[in-house]
Amino acid sequence: MRLKGKKALVTGASRGGGRGIATELGLAGATVYVTGRSGRNGVITSGTKAARPLTVDETARIVTEGGGIGIPVYCDHTHDEEVAALYQRIEEEQGKLDILVNNAWGGYEGYNDAPFDGPFWEQPMWRLDRMYGTGLRSHALSSRLGAKLMLQQKHGLIVNTTTYMPPDVYDNGSPFYDVIKTAIARLSFVMAQDLLPHNITVLALAPGWMRTEDMLSGFNTDEEHFRETPLANTESPRYIGRAVVALVSDQNVIRKAGNTLLVGSLASEYNFTDIDGTQPKFYDQ
Repeated sequence: MRLKGKKALVTGASRGGGRGIATELGLAGATVYVTGRSGRNGVITSGTKAARPLTVDETARIVTEGGGIGIPVYCDHTHDEEVAALYQRIEEEQGKLDILVNNAWGGYEGYNDAPFDGPFWEQPMWRLDRMYGTGLRSHALSSRLGAKLMLQQKHGLIVNTTTYMPPDVYDNGSPFYDVIKTAIARLSFVMAQDLLPHNITVLALAPGWMRTEDMLSGFNTDEEHFRETPLANTESPRYIGRAVVALVSDQNVIRKAGNTLLVGSLASEYNFTDIDGTQPKFYDQ
């Protein structure tokens, strides 16, 4: 329970990496506000393959069962008024915020309506708009409000989840995805410069290929077959959560401010493993 007494917010925590991060923060004893769009009025957001009946309520329950305190908040991070109300609630109920993980994301909706990995001139502009609004812009807005809380206490950690995009390399993936994920890393760098004098750390964190619920639906995940599939070098959603806990626990984490960090590399540095006892290093392959 090394994070008992710490107050955290994880956005986009209904499923996937957000749920994994919230789970591990809960296991470490933190109070965790978990936000997402899924669950309110029966709404279930869709992913790359099919809608998943996972909600912020369930994530909050997992956090509490793990030893922390989970607090679900239905919040669409593209709606400024809902985000402002979220932060006002955190300030009123907790009086501080120690950890902010910006993980909200959009753009996978309508995945099959247009080629996801086609050239940029074949990409619909609504896809860029969703990735910008729910990804980059929501990270900026949330960080802006979170930083104001952290400035009052002169400490804090802001983690922006992203995907590692090697400079000067493009593998014919999704062009808009590449641009937005790269922009999130750059946003983390520039915000870090503003907050360094105030003892607040901002950094970007990139997992490898993560076994999200949508991704797993396309594979036979029986242990007998697991290591013989493309899943062999993938990461569970809790691997990135363990990276976040390690960063929060590092008294000198400010030395990493502005950097884009890889979960697999942090596993070696901080000596933690994924839930199966391995240390996947996706970007080393």
